[in-house]
Parts: sequence; structure tokens; C-alpha cells
Amino acid sequence: MPVPLKAGEVLRGRYKINRIIGQGGMGSIYLADDLRLEGRLCALKEVENDRSVPEDLLKEAREQFFREATVLARLDHPNLPKVSDYFSIGNRDYLVMDYVPGKDLRTMMMEARQANTFLTEDDVLTWASQLADALTYLHSQDPPILHRDIKPSNLKVTPSGLVKLVDFGLVKFLAPGEVTVTILQGQGTALYTPLEQYGGDGGHTDVRSDIYAFGATLYHLLTNKAPADARERFLNPDSFVLPRSINPNISPRTERAILWAMGLHPSERPESVEQFRQSLLGDHPTIPAPYNRQITLRDALRLPPERSMAWVSLGLVLLSLVLTLLK
Repeated sequence: MPVPLKAGEVLRGRYKINRIIGQGGMGSIYLADDLRLEGRLCALKEVENDRSVPEDLLKEAREQFFREATVLARLDHPNLPKVSDYFSIGNRDYLVMDYVPGKDLRTMMMEARQANTFLTEDDVLTWASQLADALTYLHSQDPPILHRDIKPSNLKVTPSGLVKLVDFGLVKFLAPGEVTVTILQGQGTALYTPLEQYGGDGGHTDVRSDIYAFGATLYHLLTNKAPADARERFLNPDSFVLPRSINPNISPRTERAILWAMGLHPSERPESVEQFRQSLLGDHPTIPAPYNRQITLRDALRLPPERSMAWVSLGLVLLSLVLTLLK
């Protein structure tokens, strides 16, 4: 793990480190004072590049970081933090964003659980509507942008009630031919990650990958219980517990929409965030017939050839991961 910066350090003669507000295996997120704009707080996301990577690959990765940071800096949406700057120091890259005050939804969910209650469905659906706005905006960019790490802890509610989708760490740009890289390499958080994302950057992900994570996030917020991850569901379909069996106060409509979003294969999910939003909130739900059955490997092999091959490919990726863990 990279050695964290110390409080009081100043980067680029402008950003004075206040404290760490988040930490991961490849770097930290810092709260910093902007010395050029008095009173402004910002969040600095740090990524330390692997020192063992050959120099030419490091140069290529850094060039890509700057290209993609430039795209992120052009984004402007009320439910996304504004990216204002980016730079590199040594083998570390930095992305500067607006600091978002408030609580993240994981914290709010944990508080509800400690009080032996659930977040209300009305509140969760209000937040879901705002998240849908943010994702629709990202997916409508040219090329489309995937977030790839949607989860409760990456959703913050400001004191005014505005939801912000934070942490662009795994953003993926759907360039022609699926040549994609992220500002921070990774495959997302396992509990909310669809099967196709386990293949790494070579895996075929699209907007439906974000929709899976969206559905898994709503599942967790409404039940106080994380869903079984996609690998476990594929290997053991009985591991998936229906949301209403945990929290009977969830409406049947909301449960059906969540189950649709969490289809194991992308073709079993809504085709767009807007379609998912309509299934949750619209006047006329567009959910296909009961979506609570889990596809097994035997089922996958009975599918039409094009879908069967996709499932087999996912299964092989999963099997290789299991074998690696057993070594």
C-alpha cells in the first residue's frame, strides 16, 4: 500500500492536505484546502502506479490518464462531483474533485440497521431517481462512460438532500472496439459486480453492467443485507435471497425491478437506465414476467447458441478464478 501523504503537505503549490477521507490498495483520497481559492475544500484522489511496470507501459498509462481526466473534467451534472484539476507527481497520479459534504448511503443504512429498522422505500427510490439521472448522463456521453463501482458508500447525500455519485476510480470509456481502460485499474466491489466484469478490462461490459450494480445497491439499501455476489449466485442459485423475504415492507413492484436489474446475464437486464427507472418509478412498469428465477449452468447450456456461448465464456472466467484461489 502506498505511503500516505501527511497533513500539511502542499501539492503543486496549491492543494494543502488536511486528512485522509478514503483509502484503497492503490492510493488514498484526501480532503485538501485549495490555497488559490480561499475557503474551498476539495477531494484529491491519488493513484500510485506499479513500480514494476515497464517504463513504456507506464508512459502509455499516464497518457491515457490525462486523456480520460480531460474527459471527466468536461462533465457537468448536479449529481456528479466536478473534476477541476489533474496532475502527476513521481509515480502518483492525482484527480482533483469538489469535496462533497454529507453522509454516504452505507453509513445511513448502517445507522438504520443499528436502530433495528430499514431505510424507507420512499427515501431509497428518491435517491434512486437521482442516481438514474447521473447514470443516464454518463451513459449518454460520446463515447459512453461507465462508472463500474456503484455501491452505497459511493453515494453521498448532501445536507440539502442532493445525491452525488462519487469516486470515478473505475470509470470506463466505451471507445469503439471496446478498447477501454480505467483511471484506476480494477473490477469493482464484488458484492455489486456483475459476472461479465470479473473478466477485467478485456471483459465485455456495457451500460447494463452499471444497471446490475444499481440494482444490487438498491437491494442492499432496502434490506440491510448485501446480496450474494454474482459468482456465488452462478455456482449456487439458492444463495440468492429475495428482498421481500428480508424486508416485507418492500413493494412487489420494487422487488421485481431490482430482480430484473440483477439478471446474471446482461441480456436479462433492462437495456438502459431509463428503462430501469420506468420499472421502478414509471406509471407503466415494463418488467418482463416474474424475474426471480436464477439461471444455472444447466439452463445456460439450453439457451440459443449466441447466449449459450456468452454464458459458457462467463463460466470459464469464473472457473479460472476459482482454480487460481485454490492454488
